Amino acid sequence: MRRVLIIAGSDPSGGAGIQADLKAVTCLGGYGMTAITALTVQNTLGVTDVMPVPEAIITAQGRACLSDIGADAIKTGMLGTIPVVETVAALIDEAPDAFIVVDPVMVAKGGHPLLPSEAISAIRSVLIPRAGLLTPNAPEAAVLTGIEVVDENSQRKAGEALLKLGAKAVLMKGGHIDGDEVVDWLMTPDGGERYSAKRVETRHTHGTGCTLASACATLITSERPLSESVGMARDYVLGAILMAPNLGHGHGPLRHNWVL
Repeated sequence: MRRVLIIAGSDPSGGAGIQADLKAVTCLGGYGMTAITALTVQNTLGVTDVMPVPEAIITAQGRACLSDIGADAIKTGMLGTIPVVETVAALIDEAPDAFIVVDPVMVAKGGHPLLPSEAISAIRSVLIPRAGLLTPNAPEAAVLTGIEVVDENSQRKAGEALLKLGAKAVLMKGGHIDGDEVVDWLMTPDGGERYSAKRVETRHTHGTGCTLASACATLITSERPLSESVGMARDYVLGAILMAPNLGHGHGPLRHNWVL
């Protein structure tokens, strides 16, 4: 059973954040633990308030998990401030054998900013070099690299730029790029792997980024190629979108337990 420590914000409506992360990890056979970075007030219609968790409590939560149960993987999500980014980086360094998945969360699905602009440089300099896998969408990759990501060519260029910043691998997600297909690129120092799927026209996409990153954290192992594990994670998320339970009045949640 793969042990996954999730360091991210909470979504009380259960569609994104640590709630989505825990569902994905559990449904894929892993054991999920959390260090909560922020309490949000949100539902499918959007985020209306955020209360940060003190850095010392974030560290204490993480250490409580690492010192007792341990972690095979650590997945980061919403961090929120420069001190939190630095706190999480230090916590990651206390688990040198864990595979690190960094989801550079910047904006909620409804448009609410979750990372101030001054914290972006900390993501670049402190967190990206620690990432075994970085999972940005097109707008996040554009902010991190300065490259406008509008097609597959710019996806690959941005992915290469993020590798140069120190990430071991980058999954460039294409959901925000127009087209009948959603194309993702897994970029590594050895080259690129292309994944594509027919675009699903649906409003039920709340928490897709969180879910995909957590699925990767659970499925990536040394026993199979990275590209295969990422493909499995993408298939899981696609199934969760197709089987969405039609809840809420905005961006609805996924059906994380469809695999059961």
